[in-house]
Amino acid sequence: MGPILNFLAYTTSCNTITTSPSTTSDDKTMVETEIVITNSSEPVTKASLIVVSNRLPFVLSRNAKTDELERKASAGGLVTAVCPVVIKGKGLWVGWPGIHLADANEPIPESNPTDQTPTAGLKSDQVVSVNINPAIFDSYYNGCCNKIFWPLFHSMPGRATFGAEHWHDYVTVNKHFAARTIEALEKCLEQNKALDNNTPPIVWIHDYHLMLAANWVREKAEEKQLPCRLAFFLHIPFPPWDIFRLFPWADEILQGMLGCDMVGFHIQDYCLNFVDCCQRNLGCRVDRNNLLVEHGGRTVRVRPLPIGIPYDRFVSLAKTAGKVLKSDKQQVILGVDRLDYTKGLVHRLMAFEALLEKYPQHKEKVSLLQISVPSRTDVKEYRELKEEVDQLIGRINGRFTTANWAPIRYIYDYVAQDDLAALYRDAAVCLVTPLRDGMNLVAKEFVACQINESPGVLVISPFAGAGEMMHEALLCNPYEVHAAAEVIHRALTMPEDERILRMSRLRRRESECDVSHWMRSFLKAMGTLDVDDVGTTIMQPVTVDDFDDYLLKYIGYNHKLALLLDYDGTLAPIAPHPDLATLSPEIKNVLFKLSNHSDVYVAVISGRNVDNVKRMVGIEGITYAGNHGLEILHPDGSKFVHPMPIEYEDKVSHLLKALQDSVCRDGAWVENKGALLTFHYRETPVELRPAMIEKARSLIIKYGFKATEAHCALEARPPVQWNKGRASIYILRTSFGVDWSERIKIIYVGDDLTDEDAMVALKGMARTFRVTSSDIVRTAADHRLPSTDSVYTLLKWVERHFMGRKARANSLTYRNRREDGVRTQMSLEIASKSKNNLDVEHV
Repeated sequence: MGPILNFLAYTTSCNTITTSPSTTSDDKTMVETEIVITNSSEPVTKASLIVVSNRLPFVLSRNAKTDELERKASAGGLVTAVCPVVIKGKGLWVGWPGIHLADANEPIPESNPTDQTPTAGLKSDQVVSVNINPAIFDSYYNGCCNKIFWPLFHSMPGRATFGAEHWHDYVTVNKHFAARTIEALEKCLEQNKALDNNTPPIVWIHDYHLMLAANWVREKAEEKQLPCRLAFFLHIPFPPWDIFRLFPWADEILQGMLGCDMVGFHIQDYCLNFVDCCQRNLGCRVDRNNLLVEHGGRTVRVRPLPIGIPYDRFVSLAKTAGKVLKSDKQQVILGVDRLDYTKGLVHRLMAFEALLEKYPQHKEKVSLLQISVPSRTDVKEYRELKEEVDQLIGRINGRFTTANWAPIRYIYDYVAQDDLAALYRDAAVCLVTPLRDGMNLVAKEFVACQINESPGVLVISPFAGAGEMMHEALLCNPYEVHAAAEVIHRALTMPEDERILRMSRLRRRESECDVSHWMRSFLKAMGTLDVDDVGTTIMQPVTVDDFDDYLLKYIGYNHKLALLLDYDGTLAPIAPHPDLATLSPEIKNVLFKLSNHSDVYVAVISGRNVDNVKRMVGIEGITYAGNHGLEILHPDGSKFVHPMPIEYEDKVSHLLKALQDSVCRDGAWVENKGALLTFHYRETPVELRPAMIEKARSLIIKYGFKATEAHCALEARPPVQWNKGRASIYILRTSFGVDWSERIKIIYVGDDLTDEDAMVALKGMARTFRVTSSDIVRTAADHRLPSTDSVYTLLKWVERHFMGRKARANSLTYRNRREDGVRTQMSLEIASKSKNNLDVEHV
């Protein structure tokens, strides 16, 4: 602890510490440590596990005196979680040993008798070493993995340098790994036969270095009739389709990964990106709801498996670590990162500078301690990044340093884990703000070490995988420098009770979802965990009780409710033809019950013609709005029609004929809704759609209408400032008066872009739900629902909630509201003001 203790105790200057570390790579851990196996609850599986990774769980080196090979343990989540399972299950580990051996058959040494790391029990006969020509390995590793896949998968394609030679070497190395894996599989099956174990082994391939290997493993295993199950796990992000498709050999990568039975990623977003790429690149049939991809006559499961840390180990380290930060008078903001352009170090430093500019009260009271672990020091981009960071730190320190304080303290070195645990424990704020990161375990390590009575605050980027599940941390967009400064200020000034609440919830989650939980989740996904509660990784259907969290506090027990509901895709599933999109008997029944409750007001707001939507729903006593609110039919039979310029009445018929003549072919057709037209192309072959849509769009614009996207359709709307949002507010005002927002609670449910107008208009005044099966749809809604089935569940919750209480004597029925004249007056006002004006201003 000596050097770092001396450095951290010295706060009056900030010299950048630079060392000359030994050769490193992105696989090397950020800190040097020994991890003792303390978890006695490792999952047990009947299936032997063959792990295939770029590196073995230890590194070989030669003793300078004896010239003999020696093992040096590696640390990290993968090693800590997986190694005990490999050891206990008599499995094998395939990987590169860290050095190039002149003799590929040179035996792997056993571990040192004093070794207490997770790899200590891994015998040499459980190791299959991969030895590759150094030049080919360098091209594969540095040329393809680090210069192509690393930036591309982190959504930074401008930093990727595509090269056919590097790709060919990547293919060569993956074939070699596959060959060695087959040897390991044959060895494992022989061992299992001797042990009378008929369970097929699991071959688990890891990370972006080996995305092609599974195909050749499967091909050779089937040829040799070697039973096994294949799995793959990616430890970095998987990019969206528009980024991934930039790679010239994208199809090969996808097919390589689909050679497995199960493909795992850290979070749901990466799973969805992968499924999307499989469909759009390869034309695979996919199931996004259940994350399934059909390929080669097989169904491949895609699963989110967020990795954890050895939580108890870090808690123990935090309890025993000595004090490193010598001054209690200053709040320390901690950053711990490998020096990589994906980590957002430059943005972080700029945000800290903005903090000192905007909030000078933090001067001499707050300091940033940034630990940057050397990485790829032989690569030009990383050397340039180091220079940029050094210069920026020097400038900031030169600008703000006082006689007794330097704003930034910088360590460019490896840090012992005891020291790191002490820093985690005593830091006031930890900044985990990468521009893109697969998971980022620093955030989890910080949380585990927060054992002080008055805890710190975690600030995390939404672009780190951990940011998706660590909800109680403060989210910080590193690209928004000034906004990031505001988040840091909030963290520094957060009241103690809020800090305690947020950190306690974070710690509880991380203690439950530790690294052993990750391993158990993987084995469950493979269906081989030797426990009774195998469970499932498929998302369960929405239940009625789920809506207690969404709605109970909002609605309470004394308020009336207005239910504003879209039809197609919300109440009824999307169908090939509008006439086929019918209500289920269950939804119709619950709507009928709600429409007859005096405390519930129901309106259906659809893109259909108002008469058509009324016919499809078929319930009296509710409000119907058609053509996205251009027509509104009240329960008493009165009707509001938004004024249309006379010339557009003729244009509708002309546009209808033009569309029918030009684009109504190959299954496409036009629906005449009176006030607007809808061009449907759901039945048109996908390859014919782009040209057809573009032609239809140009015709719609030519005739003076607005072209609006819908579900496999293009709508021609008249150029009036009226939409579902304006219609919703009009309905609420005419039904409940000008003070409607104080008299009633509102739920709006819709499924497409036209419903977004209503969700934006009602933002903050309603609870809004967007029906969507994809997590990547951008919406203004408060919550998302996966299907029309979940809309039915929501309606059942409303039924249960309101039918369980007595109707109040002063409840306003529609007749009572109608008699106070509000609707008649509003209709007359709007008709008068809108007669010669396309825009209705006062609704």
